[in-house]
Amino acid sequence: MSACFPAVAALPLTTGHSRPADFELTPGVWRAGELGSSCLPVVDTGYPLLNQALPGGGWPQGALVEVLQAQAGLHEWGLLAPALATLQARAPDQFVVLVGAPYQPFGPALGARQLNMQRLLCVQAGHNDGPALLWATREAVQCADVAAVLAWLPDVRSAHLRRLQIATHAHNKLLFVFRTPRSQQESSPAPLRLLLEGVDNEAGNLRVHVLKRRGPPLAEPLLLATRPARLSALLAASRERVRRRREELAPLQLPVTSPDSPLHALLDRIAHLDHH
Repeated sequence: MSACFPAVAALPLTTGHSRPADFELTPGVWRAGELGSSCLPVVDTGYPLLNQALPGGGWPQGALVEVLQAQAGLHEWGLLAPALATLQARAPDQFVVLVGAPYQPFGPALGARQLNMQRLLCVQAGHNDGPALLWATREAVQCADVAAVLAWLPDVRSAHLRRLQIATHAHNKLLFVFRTPRSQQESSPAPLRLLLEGVDNEAGNLRVHVLKRRGPPLAEPLLLATRPARLSALLAASRERVRRRREELAPLQLPVTSPDSPLHALLDRIAHLDHH
């Protein structure tokens, strides 16, 4: 793992304190208050805002990425589909392997996100067979024909994650491990940890908390619009129809005692007829 860090030229010893300028001019020195640069190749996440928050400007290829979310199968594809499509376009003969996916992938939806379903391989095991899933994840990471691995391992232990991190770095793979938010308080060897939350906001539908990265803590979560453009347009049109319908029905919702109420006007007409 030490090969991941660039060599740093030794500074001459001095009798006093080292000057800050010496460290600023020394190549390879990283200050903890700054976002680190990745020594690993990265894959564009497809979201410029997320790229800016990640060391190196993308998903690290050769490092474990741990993703926490309350409900498995809800946000994974929205977050990762752009990067996986880019990876498949770059290496069309390699596979993306899903280990222990909670649901069967829906081909038409993923195809609409430019994913090649012919190069998507799903691996399942018996109910709650964590050791088998862990073994399959490690084997997939070590396979030369695999470009990326997505593994749902809610009960994996830190020691097992460390072994996966070592294998991922050794074989230069893109590895995402999905766990539940209760794992947030546990130690993890993953260089990058994220927490996902779904939101209902016109500016985006996924809130991403960067829990751990090589750099200072991120003060605010990121809001990403992960829905496909066509789906977002359909949802916007649906919201507009609902709004117009509410405006059309608004007069019927006025109190009976209101002078503008249609029922009030009808009673006035009846009273007028009775008077004559």
